[in-house]
Amino acid sequence: MDNNEFNQYNDQKNPYLNYNQMTGFMPGVMYPGVPSYPYSIPQYIMVPYPVMNMPINTNNTQQNLKLRNDFIDAQISAAVTDVIDKVETTNANENFIQKTVKEYVNNSIEEFNVTPLKKNYIVFENVKKEYVVGTAPTIALDNVSFSIDEGELVIFLGHSGAGKTTALNMLGGMDVVTTGKVIVDGQDITEFDTDELTEYRRKEIGFVFQFYNLIQNLSAQENIELSTEISKDKIPAMQVLEEVGLKDCANKFPNQLSGGEQQRVAIARALAKKPKILLCDEPTGALDYKTGKQVLKLLQETCRKNKITTVIITHNQALTPMADKIIYFNSGKIVGCNINKRPTNVEELEW
Repeated sequence: MDNNEFNQYNDQKNPYLNYNQMTGFMPGVMYPGVPSYPYSIPQYIMVPYPVMNMPINTNNTQQNLKLRNDFIDAQISAAVTDVIDKVETTNANENFIQKTVKEYVNNSIEEFNVTPLKKNYIVFENVKKEYVVGTAPTIALDNVSFSIDEGELVIFLGHSGAGKTTALNMLGGMDVVTTGKVIVDGQDITEFDTDELTEYRRKEIGFVFQFYNLIQNLSAQENIELSTEISKDKIPAMQVLEEVGLKDCANKFPNQLSGGEQQRVAIARALAKKPKILLCDEPTGALDYKTGKQVLKLLQETCRKNKITTVIITHNQALTPMADKIIYFNSGKIVGCNINKRPTNVEELEW
């Protein structure tokens, strides 16, 4: 397909850009809305070939989809024709070439497909929790309702006894509701039996506690490996230790590590089993200011990078700007919920 044919195709299908208008066009350069033409096929069956920009029509989804498919078909057809014409000495037949070109074009397109994060990934519906101490019932949660989207970093804020930890335990499958529902990714975990809750905690949840809970006679690496023994889909201990900046501490025991290093090992232990939800109960409560900031930075970066839904319990109001969402607890009830459209990096926080 020569330049005139391309221009004719554009005039009919793509009113937004003509081939001759693409000044400075270079083969292999990525243009908006379309993958770069694949050049990784062996050279004896592939030649450089220009690619037109995809037509974009936000007002008509069906028409846009048809134009997109027509564009891809034309691109493949023209490329195959050119390739076949220029193949001199090869046993590759037309079907093989066409199949190979399609595979590379489709693989390039798939790189642009981003799976959207789920809305209302976690939902609490009128959750109530009562404990009976002696003869008097204590209401830890009183008809609590809220939702969390997938990949959000959320802070549960409130004073001691406000109900934050109880809500976290419900979400983590470590406690059961008195009434109400806790729905995670479309499943009502309040309907789970003991075995199902165990499997849920094992596969879906990573825990980070205030006081680390490391086994003292095991090294940092062994603490992580012990946790991942029960996980099928896991990250090697040394890899996750490197991610939290503790590769050189793999053979050290907890009493040879600082408080911040122990907490990072605890975070690495939680991340090693690739959880979908990371629950952190006062993760900086036992740390000094500087070390606490390092740990919070690690949690924030981990949430953003891996799209792990993260919930942090704290009573420190100054930490709220780092979160996507803040849920306020008081006396077993939710008294407020704020959303940060532009969360602050932890380095910028002061308290």
